[in-house]
Amino acid sequence: MGTAVVTGAGQGLGRAISKRLAADGHHIVAVDLNPESAAATGDMLGGQWRQCDVSDPESVAALAASLDRVDVLVNNAGIWIFAGMDDMTPEDVRRVLEVNVMGVFYCTQALAPLMVPGAAIVNLSSNAAYSNSPGVGIYPASKAAVESFTKQSALELARRGIRANAVGPGMIQTEGTQVNYEGELGRRRAKAVPLGRNGQPDDIADVVGFLASHDARYVTGQVIYVDGGLSAGRAAL
Repeated sequence: MGTAVVTGAGQGLGRAISKRLAADGHHIVAVDLNPESAAATGDMLGGQWRQCDVSDPESVAALAASLDRVDVLVNNAGIWIFAGMDDMTPEDVRRVLEVNVMGVFYCTQALAPLMVPGAAIVNLSSNAAYSNSPGVGIYPASKAAVESFTKQSALELARRGIRANAVGPGMIQTEGTQVNYEGELGRRRAKAVPLGRNGQPDDIADVVGFLASHDARYVTGQVIYVDGGLSAGRAAL
């Protein structure tokens, strides 16, 4: 079906998204800051891999120069720091914004010229952009910026036939978040979700797969929260 570039593909949501897009017939280019993780995903799926720091425009330019064509771009790479506003250092703030916001901008700017009409961009936001989350400082604001940039991209790229949408995960269990879903804490989190369970990476990957597909050909500039209903309100007691 084409070439799909997935950033942050070395683990968690990025790996699940890569697997879904590969199952849909895309040739995967797995991109990650960690070259070993990128290689593991790319090799597993019979695709390619690239080491790239999305917060570094020169690294992103090198990624773009290594590719001939991009049919799907998934801007998944992102970080968070567990610290409240009072405790975040200027370096913490800078790093989160550079990866979560500037990284999406750099990759979109560099790879969109390699896209043809019918191509799709899917950016990873977060339920936190809608509901906010105490204890993660600038992270919710960074994801709100991703949502605004997604809409801006949809408007600017529409004339070239390129769609741009975003997916906002809720409470999803991955390697990086597993500790937050164990034991009683995990049960309390699940009870807060209207659908009664915490999410899995495939729950996100399947929606990304839809937005990247021809089935979503008339969908652009949208944000879909995949959160079991958290953004709709509190679960019934």
